[in-house]
Amino acid sequence: MNKASVEVSFAQFLEQFPTIELPITLGDQSHLDFSKHNEPLPYPIIANFLQPIESREDDEYTEYIACFKIPKTYDFHAIVYWKAELMNYTYTLATFSKQGEFLDKRVIAGTFANGENIIQSVATIDEDWMIYILSGQNKTDTNYDPTSSKAMELELLPDGYFSQGIE
Repeated sequence: MNKASVEVSFAQFLEQFPTIELPITLGDQSHLDFSKHNEPLPYPIIANFLQPIESREDDEYTEYIACFKIPKTYDFHAIVYWKAELMNYTYTLATFSKQGEFLDKRVIAGTFANGENIIQSVATIDEDWMIYILSGQNKTDTNYDPTSSKAMELELLPDGYFSQGIE
């Protein structure tokens, strides 16, 4: 039997993500804490709920870690997961309707490398669902230049979609 063909309910998917208290900050090593406390995501859950919302196809080295669920969303569910690909490590905030339909998602933090540049982003999610992202970029052969840092705000709206703030 193909592991992806195993039926998995939306409730089983959500059980993988413990509810946490906000605020929380996600940095480049946060996934280590989540992987210590959360069970590894079974492949049928990844195949049924995460791979379909990703923009690129996974290879055999791609890993996912369930991080957490945002509390008190009422009309929708909001989860954060970590995805590791070759030279890209991302924290994604994804939202789903109460019935399990995908609504929206944003990569909110992570490390991205293309051989020439390394971009690192850190995100803080506040109690009021504001997401503050700070990103810095540098060439792989130079020291970090703090003037290259950029700040961005996102807001998770009551309908489960995102509104991008001012940079």
